[in-house]
This record gives sequence, C-alpha cells and structure tokens, in this order.
Amino acid sequence: MNDQPGALRGIRVIDLSRVLGGPYCSQALADHGADVIKLEPLAGDETRGWGPPFEGDTASYFKGVNRNKKGIAVDLSKAEGIDLLLRLLDGADVLLENFKPGTLARWGIGYEDVLRERFPRLIHCAVSGFGADGPLGGLPGYDAAIQAMAGLMSVNGEAQGDALRIGLPIVDMVTGLNAVVGILLALNERQSSGRGQSLDIALYDCGISLLHPHLPNHFASGRTPQRTGNAHPNIAPYDSYRTGTEPIFLAVGNDRQFARLCQHLGAESLLEDPRFRDNGTRSVNRQALKQALESHLATQDGRDLAERLIRLGVPCGAIATVDQVVEHPHTRHRGLVVELGDYRGIASPVKLSRTPARYRSPPPRLGESTREVLAELGLSPVAIDALLQRGIVHG
Repeated sequence: MNDQPGALRGIRVIDLSRVLGGPYCSQALADHGADVIKLEPLAGDETRGWGPPFEGDTASYFKGVNRNKKGIAVDLSKAEGIDLLLRLLDGADVLLENFKPGTLARWGIGYEDVLRERFPRLIHCAVSGFGADGPLGGLPGYDAAIQAMAGLMSVNGEAQGDALRIGLPIVDMVTGLNAVVGILLALNERQSSGRGQSLDIALYDCGISLLHPHLPNHFASGRTPQRTGNAHPNIAPYDSYRTGTEPIFLAVGNDRQFARLCQHLGAESLLEDPRFRDNGTRSVNRQALKQALESHLATQDGRDLAERLIRLGVPCGAIATVDQVVEHPHTRHRGLVVELGDYRGIASPVKLSRTPARYRSPPPRLGESTREVLAELGLSPVAIDALLQRGIVHG
C-alpha cells in the first residue's frame, strides 16, 4: 500500500447520501484522501439489504461503493440528531445529500436560509432526480426510470427489438462522477473567493448529457435516432461480428485501420469496392459490409483473431464475461481489484503519479464509527451512551 497522502487530504465530507449516485461520488473522494463521514439513518442505507449476494449481513451492492468511509448512524428526524449534524458541519468542507428537494429546509437547515450563513465556506452538493423546480421538480428519480425518460433506452437494444435498459446503473454512476467534478470545481473556486456554494446535480440532466452522438445527430438531421443493436450509428465497421468460434467486436475508426483489417483477413478486394471506400460509404452500406466481413471471419478463432488484430493497431476485442475480466492479466497489472482482508472491490481508475488513490478501510458496518466520531466532537462517553439509549444514534 502506498503511504503517500491523497490529493484530497484535509478535505472533510459529510455524506448523507444513500443508494448509488451520492455514495459513488463520496467513495471516489475518499479514495483520493478525503475524510468522509457517512451518516446513515438508524435502519441503514437501504442498499445494505439489496441482495443476494450478501457478505455477512450486508449486500455486496452496498460494499461496492462505500469503502474508505467512517460510518455513523443518526436519527435526523429528531432535534438532537440535527444538532449533531450541525456540529459535524462545523469545519467540514462538503455536505453531500440526495434527499428529496426541500428536505433540509423542512428540517430547518436549508442551504439558502441557514447553512450558507452559518457555514460560509461549505460546499453543499444536492443530488436529486429532477432538481427542485420545473415541471418535474421535486419528483423522485431512479436510474432505470431516468434511462427511460432521458432517451437512453430508446437507442439501446436490437434494431427490431424493444427499448432496453442499459445493463448497469449508468445514470446513477455518471451522476456521481458529475458530483465529483462539481465538488472539485467548487473547491477550486473557493481558493480565490473564500466562499462555498450549492451544487444542483440531477439524474435527469446527467442522463441527457450522455446522448452523444444521438442528440448531435438529431440536431443535424432532424431524424429521431433508432436502435442499432451493437452497431455504431456513425461508424462502420463498428459492431459485433460472428467468427468461427466466439463473436468479436470491431471498432474500426478510420480508413487506415480498415485497410489493416482487410489485409490481415486476406480481404483486399473490399478495399477496391466503391461501397467501402471511406467511412461515409461504409456506414451507408453497413449490412453488405458486415456480410462480406463475416464471410472472411467464419474460419477464424475469435479470441485469437482479436488478440492479433489489436496488436496490429485494429481496435477490437473478444466479448468477455465479468469473471474473465477479473482474471485478465491486464486487469491485475492495472491494479483494478482492491483487496483488503475479505473485501474485494473495483479500484479507482484515476491514477495520479505522486498522490495515487489509497485503500484504507473496507465499507463500514452500520454505526461502526459512531462513538469515535462523536468523541472527536467533544462528547463524553456518558453523553454518547445517553444518545445511544435514547435512540438518537446507533453504534
């Protein structure tokens, strides 16, 4: 383990978020050195129960996005719980939450009315489904519903099939990444102004932001983008292709790569065919191109061919299963699996040369750090015991 302090050393984050978008953000911050205190309700983040599979009594879903955090459990519906939160915010840099818009105001600690004045350097990051106002303002949003509403499902799936949910919570995760970006932007701006600000990060906005190249294509052509299966709407050959064994994905982005592909397959005649002379003509004639290529691929071993082609500079890959990805030598070489005792997780993909990510602790048990954090606030053991007995905190 590298002992170099992280790039965000000295930044304290109070994380009230749960499920995925917010926790994905705070884990990224924690991996790079931020001191993250995850504050859960007494019943815990609901994803603790999103299994099987479970590891002990906690679902693997929760464990995937909550490492490197101290965990405390506080009842924020009680005045004493709000008081503890305010004490935590004294000296904190970031408050991350994904409550329904207006919740903090209802608790008497809205950003505009209270937090901005009381903690002028605080960066408040609010993650929500649709933002606080507008026709859909304040309504709840979950990843799959936003995939549907933001148009992502309409362009995902086979050409003759139904709209299909992307097979991972992409809206939640890109929302978490945009929250990271927003927080870092605000931290940077605070260096010159000395002031915090509030960030409005909505799943709906983030879902629409992913519509490249479909929205630019629509703006230019006026046509409604359609599903194309694995094929790219603008590039060919850029699709999955049958071979003699398993399919491969070719991602040929320019004429030079296409020439190398054809030469390696002994298909030089395709280079002379006017239907395939450049990307524009190949895109128009993509079905004929696919049939021609698959006739040359029919005698090839897919995995072996993919290895040879990529080393020739032709972007492609065999279609791997998740277990194969974990076992791939390059996955290990890039350090993409974190192991801390019995815990395994996905490592940070952000690699800094002097201050790399560090993996200090596995995801916390519910209320694991409650006593430690409250003691740091100056509460005595007797006072902490009293809060535990009255059900204000759990630990």
